[in-house]
Amino acid sequence: MTPSHTSFTPGSTGYGAALLRISLGVMWIAHALLKLLVYTLPGTARFFESVGYPGVLAYPVFAAELLGGLALVFGVYSRQVSLALVPVMAAATLVHVRNGWVFTSAGGGWEYPVFLIVASVALWLIGDGAWALRRSTRLTPAL
Repeated sequence: MTPSHTSFTPGSTGYGAALLRISLGVMWIAHALLKLLVYTLPGTARFFESVGYPGVLAYPVFAAELLGGLALVFGVYSRQVSLALVPVMAAATLVHVRNGWVFTSAGGGWEYPVFLIVASVALWLIGDGAWALRRSTRLTPAL
């Protein structure tokens, strides 16, 4: 019996992880650029203050999202970067959880930040995937 074309091989897993890594990186970059290009960083700082976070945190959050997203796209310590970005989205989830489900809710829903958390943890568990420039076994799960 020949293997099915839908069976998973180590190669397909590596390509799937790369697809997850790159698309997740693009989403982190988009999330950062929204702060810069749409809301502006001072506007983002004011929003942070309005929800109880120090406004100055807008700047390192922007940098973490942008640089982390770029690291994911290029595969530079992807597992560690994806894990490091989880607290950023956990804080965003706390802001949006009161708004309900879906982004069309007033103030935006909580599903998008939760999805980014889940995808980031999944990448940490799965690995860097194909085409990663720098890999490390530090802070990786021992499964």
